[in-house]
Amino acid sequence: MSERRFFVVGDIHGSYEKLKAILANLDWAPGSGDQLIFLGDYIDRGPQSYDVVQTVAELADRRPDVIALKGNHESMFLDFIGGRADPQLFANGLSATVRDYSRAEGGLSVQHLNFYRGLALCHETEEYIFVHAGLAPGLPLARQSAHDMLWVRDEFLLSDYDFGKTVVFGHTPFKEPFVAPGRLGLDTGAVFGGPLTAVVLPEMRFIYAE
Repeated sequence: MSERRFFVVGDIHGSYEKLKAILANLDWAPGSGDQLIFLGDYIDRGPQSYDVVQTVAELADRRPDVIALKGNHESMFLDFIGGRADPQLFANGLSATVRDYSRAEGGLSVQHLNFYRGLALCHETEEYIFVHAGLAPGLPLARQSAHDMLWVRDEFLLSDYDFGKTVVFGHTPFKEPFVAPGRLGLDTGAVFGGPLTAVVLPEMRFIYAE
């Protein structure tokens, strides 16, 4: 079993002040072998998507032990900048992100575009599978679709299927971390007035930024 630790941050949604508070309270030591993992949904709904992406992108650019995963909101933003004009994108809070980038000097930079395009769908270790939304029950990781990893909810949450590892996810907001056999959910609705939540694994130590 690996002795390294994993510092995992849930859905941020433009909540930059809460992100700063979380990072200030993590005892993650770069270069120690520990990993800092973000579960996606950096943007939309909240007021400072640009600053959140800038912070996470800079961390990921500098450190190979920082893992940034794609959320469904990053997927929708890529659709938008690729020319897809779908009202559903704005129903999910995209207008806040567009407004934030319109105020930023230089708008959508090459660094940010590369960040969005380079986001991974999942990250697997000996004990854990880190993914934004969850997994489709009954399928091995290699056969999971991008859509399920970004969007799945009840099918994953209500199933008792054993993926062989603990699946650590965000996407579905709860008032407190969702803890169940083989599942750990970290979206506690930071953009809706709840805290931004991080967990330190394997000790299951939760850190909150109100």
